[in-house]
Amino acid sequence: MANNYPLPKFHFSVEWGGQSIAFSEVSGLDVETEVIEYRSGAHPEYSKIKMPGMQKFSNVTMKRGVFKSDNEYFAWYNSVKMNTIERRDVIISLLNEEHEPVMVWKIKNAWPTKIQSTDLKAEGNEVAIESIELVHEGLVIQND
Repeated sequence: MANNYPLPKFHFSVEWGGQSIAFSEVSGLDVETEVIEYRSGAHPEYSKIKMPGMQKFSNVTMKRGVFKSDNEYFAWYNSVKMNTIERRDVIISLLNEEHEPVMVWKIKNAWPTKIQSTDLKAEGNEVAIESIELVHEGLVIQND
């Protein structure tokens, strides 16, 4: 039986390199189709037609708490060298109450372009958060 209410956005999973990595936030799951405007010189009206052009994709930013024992995060970033990038597909799934994927974003040929370490503050008591920014070559959205 289908539920007729929006799904909460806090129940999701992220997989890369065949393993699940815990993140507290994912943003940048955007795709945009550029608009090509064209007007024929022989067209009797002074208006342009609009056609779909190339797609462009935002960088995907993922944030998580800092864990002492997890080095996979930095190992991938440190493997990035000029012309020898390890590209990975990243799967982000929005899950329902039964922990089943309801919506899936597949990020194709991603690689890390930026890592931001946590800020440090002596009087703070927040969790240490780090982030990784991925560039990619395509975003496929599947809605089950």
